[in-house]
Amino acid sequence: MADILHRVGITAPREEVFRALTTREGLADWWTRDTRGDGAPGGVLEFRFVPGGFDMKVLEAQPAERVLWEVIDAPAEWVDTRISWDLRTEGDYTIIMFAHRGWREPVEFMHHCTTKWATYLMSLKSLLETGKGAPAPDDVMISDWH
Repeated sequence: MADILHRVGITAPREEVFRALTTREGLADWWTRDTRGDGAPGGVLEFRFVPGGFDMKVLEAQPAERVLWEVIDAPAEWVDTRISWDLRTEGDYTIIMFAHRGWREPVEFMHHCTTKWATYLMSLKSLLETGKGAPAPDDVMISDWH
């Protein structure tokens, strides 16, 4: 198994970071504008991109602490992986410990997704610190895979 791991600090309260990770509006402002669903535990979030999408079952949404999704519909490499966001305060920062765990092997698509997660985490940081994120379709294109 292989994992994608990132750490980012954002100068915003944990409650604001949590809202951006659990509400349709928050997610649409930094990840993809085409976001549907319910970010509460037991809900399903649907994210659409060109050329496809991802559906996540929300396993946990502990206010200002942790968010955990299980990928239930997506490209084969993502299905049954888990995405977690652990939040803590460190000085003026909310620290996000991000993980996308359970990849069967580090295929080329995982390399691509590692870079894309980093760009989207920077979009989240920008949204919360400046009020403007860069969600798809306005995100950074890194290859013909988008």
